[in-house]
This record gives sequence, structure tokens and C-alpha cells, in this order.
Amino acid sequence: MIISASRRTDIPAFYSTWFFNRIKERYVLVPNPYNSKMISRINLDPVVTDCIVFWTKNPAPMLPEFYKLKDYKYYFQFTLNPYGKEIENHLPTLGKRIDTFKRLSDKIGKDKVIWRYDPIFINDTYPVNFHLEKFAGIAYSLKEHTEKCMLGFLDYYPHIRTAVSKFNIKPLEKEDMEKMAVSFKETTKSCSIALNTCTEKVNLSHLGIQSGACIDSKLIEKIVGYSISAQKDKNQRNVCHCVESIDIGTYESCLNGCIYCYAIKGNYNAAKHNLNRHDKNSPLLIGQINENDTIKERPTKSLRNNQFPLF
Repeated sequence: MIISASRRTDIPAFYSTWFFNRIKERYVLVPNPYNSKMISRINLDPVVTDCIVFWTKNPAPMLPEFYKLKDYKYYFQFTLNPYGKEIENHLPTLGKRIDTFKRLSDKIGKDKVIWRYDPIFINDTYPVNFHLEKFAGIAYSLKEHTEKCMLGFLDYYPHIRTAVSKFNIKPLEKEDMEKMAVSFKETTKSCSIALNTCTEKVNLSHLGIQSGACIDSKLIEKIVGYSISAQKDKNQRNVCHCVESIDIGTYESCLNGCIYCYAIKGNYNAAKHNLNRHDKNSPLLIGQINENDTIKERPTKSLRNNQFPLF
């Protein structure tokens, strides 16, 4: 089993104490995103947990307590963007986040910290040349601290269009994407950083940039030291190459305040409300178990392929 923590919210930034409590208790309760009364009980025992994939923009709160993960294998998808406070409202400065990235890399190894430059968009404040300059600056800062960068371009989900339209953000033209891609490729090559797109929705393979996987079976096998039998994640889009995982997050609970975020559905007030409902000791990320909830054990098992050893 691979745990995703989480595409739905920033657990390392806001809920790390809760997460470590769940690791200690060896289980977590996760409501169905479409029916909150239907709850899955997920076993977090290391015997069945092959790897944990963390998604974050600020893992600093986790750093002092990494010893609590000693029984687990894991890696981080760490988003570092250069936008201002009007776009990513509640993040530390870029300089502080780069410092956190380096400290995390030094603690767990640069192969376990993936840099995400995502999502890419342009407007009058953030034109193409802005990205060329800022991407290069971040890349050179991280060249000793990561081995891979994942590119993502803004998805115009219906529920974020009102928010992004206030900043005159429009879909990227192909020529703008390719201009950035060529520059990014040259930069990462000089920094010995591999470069992939997050999905194949934007095809840059003709420029030498292949589509990758964020929950990546090859990387996981390298980290855990054995072969796994993992299928494509059927809950993700067809253009996504990620392998199957179980997400333990809850939508509308991230407090980073990014105006383009699909996970809070354009409603930051709901996220603040849900933070007030959070209890670090609850098996649920948000709220408590109610008597009319239905809890079912979700079948879990290790994905270890004992027939084909990796080494």
C-alpha cells in the first residue's frame, strides 16, 4: 500500500501532529469525499505500508519529529513557486521555503525530495521572462539538494475560474509553454536535475521533457529496496501516470491560501472553518465520529512483489 499525504491538503504544513498521532495509533479514518458519512478505516502498520508520499509547500513543522517515521519509507513532493502573496497568500517567503527544502534534503536525502514547479501560469505580473529567471534561480539554489523537478501547468477547473480571472490569468499559448520548456530544460541539465511534466496533458516530449509520475513506482522501488506490483491509479485522470495509492487527506482544509487551488474549491472560509473543527487526537483529520457514520475497514496489503526481487 502506498499512502498519499495528501493531494487534498497540506498535511506536513498544518496537520503534522495529527499525522504523527495516526502513525502512533497505526490507523486513520478517511471520509468518502462524496459522502462524508461513509468512512474508511485504513491500517497504517509498516508491514502493509510500503511508502508514504508527502505533498507540501512547507514541511518545516515536521522537521523536528522525523524520528517518528523511523519504521516507514517515504519521499516528498515539495512545491516551490515564486509567486507573490496575492497568489499564494499564507506561505513563508520563497527564501525561507528554499532553506526548508535544503534542510529537508540534508536530513532525508536529495533523492527523496522532488521539486515541483507547479502550477505555471502567466499574466502581466508573471510573464514568460519572469518564469525563466525565477526558475533558474531556484534550480541553482537546489542543484545539490534534489534530483528531479516536476512541471505542472495551471488547470482551469470550473470552481477556480472566478478567483484566477481577477488576476487576468489566461490559458498558456503553445509557443509560451515551449519557450519556457526549452529554457527550463537547459537550466536543469546544467544543474544535473531530471525534468518531467506532471502529466501528459501537456506534451513536451519533442523537447526532451517526458511526462512523469508523482507517485512513481520506480522511485518507490529504489527507496524501499524491493519490487512492487502497483497498477495505474484508476482514480486519477487518464493523462496521469501515478500508481495506485490511498489518500488520507480531506478537501477544503488547506490553509496555504493559493488562489488556484482545486482542493478548497475556491472557498478559503470553509478551510478556516474546518481547521477549527480539527482535533489532533481524532482519527479523522476534520471533525469527530458521529453515531450515524458508517465505518468500514478498507482492505490493505503490501505491494511487495516477492517473485521478482529488485536486487
